[in-house]
Amino acid sequence: MLDKIRDLYTENIQTQISASRLLPDTLMQAVNLLVGCLLRGNKIIVCGHGRSSANAQFLVANLLNRYELERPSFPSVLLNIDGAVGSAIVSDNQLSCLYQKQFNALAQQGDVLFVISPFADEEAVLNLLSCALNKEMAIIALTGAKNDHLQGLLSENDLAIKVPAIKESRILESHLFIINALCELIDHTLFTQSH
Repeated sequence: MLDKIRDLYTENIQTQISASRLLPDTLMQAVNLLVGCLLRGNKIIVCGHGRSSANAQFLVANLLNRYELERPSFPSVLLNIDGAVGSAIVSDNQLSCLYQKQFNALAQQGDVLFVISPFADEEAVLNLLSCALNKEMAIIALTGAKNDHLQGLLSENDLAIKVPAIKESRILESHLFIINALCELIDHTLFTQSH
């Protein structure tokens, strides 16, 4: 059992070390996209599919409330299927269109869609990305290493943040770190740098 525990730590640490080498430029681009969106007065629309919905909720909580710095709320909204709204959407629509009604009602040109999905292969997520492309808004897709379904779908204005892992649990752990890093960097860019 102790060896298994040590192996889990080792996997996590190795994933983080690989990410620290591969992702800094992409994270900087993501921060610039998100900060630009906020400065224009637009909003960040967040969707986490499956187990990623918890990370999506955490991101929206950090944007709407605060991360570590006391500051004004940032306009952000979570696409989800919880409660009565989700139940109505699920019962009246195909699962492949799970997020489209909410998205189409809320999204405006200039907003940023932030999608969290380890593999980005779910039909509901791919359909949501297509909707965003039609609205001429930037997309940030937080995924794992195996995100072949995104190839050719994202435009040159969009970003794929690909965690260098294929095991879902390691991807989700890294996603949480990236969400924390993005929130800290947004706050740093908007409130602690001299302009």
